[in-house]
Amino acid sequence: MAMTLFWRVVAINTGLLLAATAALVLSPATVSATLTIAELAVLALGIVLVTAVNVVLLRRVFGPLERLASLMRRVEPGEPGRRITVERPVAEVADLARAFNDMLDRLERERLSSGRRALAAQERERRRLARELHDELGQVLTGVGLQLDGLARSVPAELEEPIAQARLATRQGIEDLREIARGLRPGALEEFGLRSALITLASGVEERSGLRVRHRLCPETSALPPEQSLAVYRIAQESLTNAVRHADAQNAELTLEPVDGHLALRIRDDGSGFDAAAVAGTGLDGMRERALLIRARLTIARAEPTGTEIRLDLPSPRNGATP
Repeated sequence: MAMTLFWRVVAINTGLLLAATAALVLSPATVSATLTIAELAVLALGIVLVTAVNVVLLRRVFGPLERLASLMRRVEPGEPGRRITVERPVAEVADLARAFNDMLDRLERERLSSGRRALAAQERERRRLARELHDELGQVLTGVGLQLDGLARSVPAELEEPIAQARLATRQGIEDLREIARGLRPGALEEFGLRSALITLASGVEERSGLRVRHRLCPETSALPPEQSLAVYRIAQESLTNAVRHADAQNAELTLEPVDGHLALRIRDDGSGFDAAAVAGTGLDGMRERALLIRARLTIARAEPTGTEIRLDLPSPRNGATP
């Protein structure tokens, strides 16, 4: 194991002391012509005392550097806000700590800015796809359905059954297409607000998958800014999707209520749960990114007795800080 800088300095100073003591012992400049045991003990005690003082003084200088290195190893992109604080540092160490904290400030600002731009571009692409699916592919399927309706009135009896099946498949395709478009662009969120959008989301999940979703939503959601409302909706949407696809849940609970002065979103299911590190494609990274961009705290934990609980604590409206 490599020696740290602190102990290197101590070793160098101790080596210098030993060299000076050896020179004193071997040179004529001694207390007596013949070195006595008492004089040797005094010299040894002096070396120990000077080394101890050296360690104490250097620890005050190098201690903040060690804490700074420890913090640098613990800094996580998903946990912003960590900063180093140094008590009574020397000037050089204080400058280094300030430079490190300034670097973290710049990195976090840049990540927030780039993340918001990326999510805004993603939402624009979702809206474009939803519009094209509805306006173009939706019209094509509607036209096919109308043609099949016309054929059904004039075909031979042996073709009635195949055409009926084709009509049914076309109608189902149109419904599926509309559902995909609604998922890409939640019109209820833009037109009626977050509470109505979450109720519509819960109802849609129940109809498509059979997952029973109980919801309890406070009316205070209307006070949320658009960026937070969109993040809450997308995290709820992804959580319910995961409950259906990965957890095989039968029941889920969706709540958005005040908790200790701030709003908290909670999605809890009774499924088998899942290992977030092992399951790919669950959208957890996107959920964490959205939470980070609105300065909220996202926690994912196993529910008791079974299932998963996802909780999003929104920033307090008083100071904008994550609780």
